Amino acid sequence: MPEITLARAEAIIDAIFAKATENRWKPMAVAVTNQGSSVIAFKKQDDSSMIRFEMAFGKCYGALALGRSTSLVRLRAEQRPLFMDYLFKASDGRIFAEDGGMLVRDADGTLLGAVGVTGERPERDEELAAYGIRAAGFLTDEDAAAATGRQIRMEN
Repeated sequence: MPEITLARAEAIIDAIFAKATENRWKPMAVAVTNQGSSVIAFKKQDDSSMIRFEMAFGKCYGALALGRSTSLVRLRAEQRPLFMDYLFKASDGRIFAEDGGMLVRDADGTLLGAVGVTGERPERDEELAAYGIRAAGFLTDEDAAAATGRQIRMEN
């Protein structure tokens, strides 16, 4: 079964940190998990605030639990609050419905895991997640749909 190795997880994180530093953005924290939500790697930059692990992991968990980026999970929470409230409770609060969590796919579109990025504005967290995924040679959902010609479930 394909997987994200520790070296490739660290490549995702290092690329995200380099881009954030280059842009002089706030200190970042990044988690990378496998498809079962087990953490492969987590790092946070100096001076990043408390509970960054929980937020980064919650973004990975949310993306995996709902099979979509957490920007779409956040939209779902806004559109269907009762449904999402149930999922938050059913997951014991592990889902963090904020932009910055993305699924990681291989060249065939196979789900490998997720990346959760936190520390900046939501749209920057999302941008950095996609950047790190691509920098390490993986695909986002959008990339996988374009590359394989198959519909990858990304709908809202």
